Amino acid sequence: MEVFTDDLGQRYYRQEQQEIAIDVVVPYDESPLRQAALDSSADAPALESQWVVEAAADGAEDVYSILRASSHFGLWSLLPAFTAVCLCLMTKEPLTSLFGGVVVGAFLLGKFNLTDAVLIPSFATTSAAGILLLYLWLLGGLLGIWSRTGAAQEFANYTAVKFVRGPRSAKFVAWLLGIIFFQGGTTSTVLAGVAIKPLADSNRVSHEETSYIVDTTGSPVASLLAFNAWPLFVQSLIFVPGVAFLSTEASRISFYFSSLIFSFYTILVVLGALLLSLDINRFSGKGLRDARLRAQESGRLDAPGATPISAPELHTSHVPEGYTPHILEFIIPLILLIAIAIGSFVLLGSPQVYWAFGVALLVSIAIAMLKGMSLRQVMDGIGDGLKGVVVAVTILILAVTVGGISTETGGGLYLIELLGERMPYYALPAALLILTMVTSFSTGSSWGTYAIAYPLAMPLAWAITQSQGIASPELYMSICFASVLNGGVFGDQCSPISDTTILSATTTGCDLMDHVKTQLIPASMTAAVSALLWTLSALLVA
Repeated sequence: MEVFTDDLGQRYYRQEQQEIAIDVVVPYDESPLRQAALDSSADAPALESQWVVEAAADGAEDVYSILRASSHFGLWSLLPAFTAVCLCLMTKEPLTSLFGGVVVGAFLLGKFNLTDAVLIPSFATTSAAGILLLYLWLLGGLLGIWSRTGAAQEFANYTAVKFVRGPRSAKFVAWLLGIIFFQGGTTSTVLAGVAIKPLADSNRVSHEETSYIVDTTGSPVASLLAFNAWPLFVQSLIFVPGVAFLSTEASRISFYFSSLIFSFYTILVVLGALLLSLDINRFSGKGLRDARLRAQESGRLDAPGATPISAPELHTSHVPEGYTPHILEFIIPLILLIAIAIGSFVLLGSPQVYWAFGVALLVSIAIAMLKGMSLRQVMDGIGDGLKGVVVAVTILILAVTVGGISTETGGGLYLIELLGERMPYYALPAALLILTMVTSFSTGSSWGTYAIAYPLAMPLAWAITQSQGIASPELYMSICFASVLNGGVFGDQCSPISDTTILSATTTGCDLMDHVKTQLIPASMTAAVSALLWTLSALLVA
């Protein structure tokens, strides 16, 4: 960890742009959490974490670290996520599948009282409260109001006449919106999905294609056009003692941006979505090609037997008699939403998404009532919106619960530990990609994967540069950094328990598992090509 001392001798470290005091620091050799002490003890340590210091040789600065004792159940650590993902793929029913993963994980941890020991603590977390506030009340209410006023459909009709000439241009607009909304994975997904759905539906674009484009321009674009919270979060995880270009926060952020040239997966997958939007679908996989043909030939936007996770209340307009929709009822709240999200990031360093959606909802309500809609009709619209997203919100909360259980069982830690320290330098980037792909797919979280992978992968990569004589160590570290970054994006994009995957299907009206299955093939092909490119790059910089 990067530690500094003030004039009074008090030690501090930085976390999420805050300076936090360090109370007690012990020499590394005296810590009960050092690996040698843990290996020699049969009991769990009394401490969960401890600050330690190691004296550096040759007059260099002392090295400060936080030791945290983490355990895993070996291969069994993966069982909760494996159960949830397999059940999702087999049954196409995410609610019971995710609950099955929760039950298996709880029993593995010895928590047999599911209600008190697992569900209530998980539902009472800040993450669950945020999901309820943003995706149930604010997003659901906004979608419901737009359905009641007919604003979304009016926007689709206007845009179709002025700008869109068919499915191809509608898909290109969807891709372009994903690029414009680069603030973050979930933010981008919701904004792009909400804006493009009525336009895509009116132009007979299959829901699988729409959700694929929305999802592919979510986390991948957020990690590439990283004028958001991504670099600030990731830089805090990649400090390596003794490495000059990773020594300060500014240098680590600079390293993030300079490494983006090696983000082969995210670059290729975003370009692949562009090709799909232009109807160049040779690399999109059979599922997306079949969906496109079905929508064009029969007009059916969903596959036979599909069950979209957003309710029918959000798919059609329910405009009261005598009320005249106007395109500005959609455009004004949307512009305010985008302006507040981006403006708050510029001014405050973090996009205030709750403010953005709250203002958009209030403005939509005010416009509807000023135009003569009664309060009861407004509240009926909001009620329809809440009903339309309640299933998706429940899925999101269960997905967060499964991810938390996977962390508690040590699934990600077990996967990273499989690497060992004898990895050939040219194989390390591809190996890091595979392990972070599996970890993020299993947990549904890119940032959660980074928190596990980066503190282990970056020191390992540096050790390999020193032991195997890499000619360009900084470039090699950039390659390894990018492979972890992209592996996390893959899982965030493709996992059926990922929030962006669920929200992509929700906002575009797609069946969740149809979205996952049609997206997985092109994403996996792109990951394979990227692994080859990283291997070749590692050979070149050696």
